[in-house]
Amino acid sequence: MPSFTSNHGPLQRDRTVLVLVDVQEKLFPLMQGRLDLQRRLTSLLCGFRLLSLPVVITEQNPQGLGPTIAPLQPAVGEARVVAKTSFSCCGEPAFLDALRETERDQVVLAGIETHICVAGTAIDLLAQGYEVSVVADAVSTRLPHTHAIGLQRMTGAGVVPWTVEGVLFRLAGDSKCPEFKDLLRLVKEGV
Repeated sequence: MPSFTSNHGPLQRDRTVLVLVDVQEKLFPLMQGRLDLQRRLTSLLCGFRLLSLPVVITEQNPQGLGPTIAPLQPAVGEARVVAKTSFSCCGEPAFLDALRETERDQVVLAGIETHICVAGTAIDLLAQGYEVSVVADAVSTRLPHTHAIGLQRMTGAGVVPWTVEGVLFRLAGDSKCPEFKDLLRLVKEGV
């Protein structure tokens, strides 16, 4: 395991990895605000790809719940996709291996469902020494109150909440960065 600091510092481009949790064919249609969520997830994935940042994608029981939704597939790029059966991604050794291979210690989480797989993963990653952020406008659940509870559990445990726009601009660092105009377009499309 990499050596991590105990304090959660600002997101840094050379330390950050995106984990997209379980945005799958049979789950996604049940989510609150799914059309907005799809746009924001696309912006987030495209932004990470534009910034050449690593992405790990999980799929909960893909034989039963299907793959990551088709509209996100063009944005997936060369992301590592890990099948799992545990609700926390950390219960799947292949996920932990994929995360270690990125050599990043700041994990940004997005996906579904906020109160189950996303929150469980966030809390387990914190326990392993990772700095964890959740993109609050890029996570969802079937029921609004479970989304709020999931976010409360995570922030209460020390997870830092972000927005898609906030994460991408933080990682870009400056409006003079070569990718800024493309990031701005992505953010406007995802709102």
